[in-house]
Amino acid sequence: MRDLSRIFALGFFAAGLFAGPVSAQTAVPTTKILAISHAMGAPMTAEQRAAIMPHEVHDTVNAYLSGKIDQWYFQTSGKGVVFIVNASSIEDAKTILEKFPLGQAGLMGFDYIPLGPLSPLSIINNMVH
Repeated sequence: MRDLSRIFALGFFAAGLFAGPVSAQTAVPTTKILAISHAMGAPMTAEQRAAIMPHEVHDTVNAYLSGKIDQWYFQTSGKGVVFIVNASSIEDAKTILEKFPLGQAGLMGFDYIPLGPLSPLSIINNMVH
């Protein structure tokens, strides 16, 4: 029970560390980009789907196999896909994803979120001598 209390205390302490903006002293490098897709324009017709989707899948698989896409998921809401892209900037992720056929056709866009390591954990890690 005492160990559980320590875990909770550490969790609350860590939550306080992450609650505010990251300062310049603890700058976190961007190592991945979370890209959340959203539909744009009118829904695809059956003809568009038949013409575009084989190429979309082909290009996505190639990006994955070449290491540009680290992970990919389907949103359970049915609203599209989510990629974790191996990129150090949003611009790099856009270069990878927006050249895919759905993007070129103006049918899919992305919201981009930069991700990085949990660098603020070093504050807690440095407490151990």
